[in-house]
Formats: sequence, C-alpha cells, structure tokens
Amino acid sequence: MYETILVPTDGSDPANRAVEHALTLADRYGADVHAMYCVETHRYGEPALSSTEIVLDRLEDQGAELLEQVSQRAEANGVGCTWNVCHGRPWEEVRTKAGDLDADLIVIGYQGQSHTKTNRIGSVAERIVRTSDRPVLTV
Repeated sequence: MYETILVPTDGSDPANRAVEHALTLADRYGADVHAMYCVETHRYGEPALSSTEIVLDRLEDQGAELLEQVSQRAEANGVGCTWNVCHGRPWEEVRTKAGDLDADLIVIGYQGQSHTKTNRIGSVAERIVRTSDRPVLTV
C-alpha cells in the first residue's frame, strides 16, 4: 500500500506524534520513511548579514539533529529512513519533496511549534492538506 512515506517535522509534540505514526505505518507496510525539516528562510531572509546567517545556521543544525534522531528511531524499528534539511516555505518544500520522492503518503502534525491556538489545524498543515496532490494524514 505504501512504499515511501514523507514526514516533515519541526520537533513539536504533534510533529513527534506524526513521526511515530509514520514509523508505525512504514513498519506495517514495509515502506521507507523520508523525514524533512525546513528552515523558514522567508521569516529571516536568505543569509546576507552575519546575524541572519548565524540564526539560519543554528536552525539548520537543530533540524539536522532532530532528523538524525528520527533516523535512529527508524533504524531501531527496522525501517529505512533518509532525511534532508531544506530552506524555504515549509508547505511548498513539502509538496516539492513529496513529488521528487513520488511519496505515497505525507504524514504531518496537525500544528507546529509556532501555532498558538489549540485544537486548530496549523497553517502549514492546512496548506499541505488543501494543495497536495498526494494523500495527507494529519496526526
């Protein structure tokens, strides 16, 4: 049923639940997982000033550490996992990566770190659900 599952994460609790769900599905269906973290450069601009570059480098490092943890969890469960850190608008990058991977499913947390209203879908998840040409599961 699934061969490739894309799971974007930002380290939030809903994203962590999405990772666990993606790993469970991958184990059940013999699928591979691709985890991704997106540094939202539209918030900061592309690095041109040293302070912006420092912030983006720190965010990129945090994302890589987070994705390495996801990869280790996948490996412990016998699930194949690749990952990447990208720059851009998360919802656009997720859609692009899903197409590049020919992902069968996108599993995403219903809201991320920057979401402040409880029990409401976040803007990134909402845009992915609304615009994706692939199945999307929000957790």
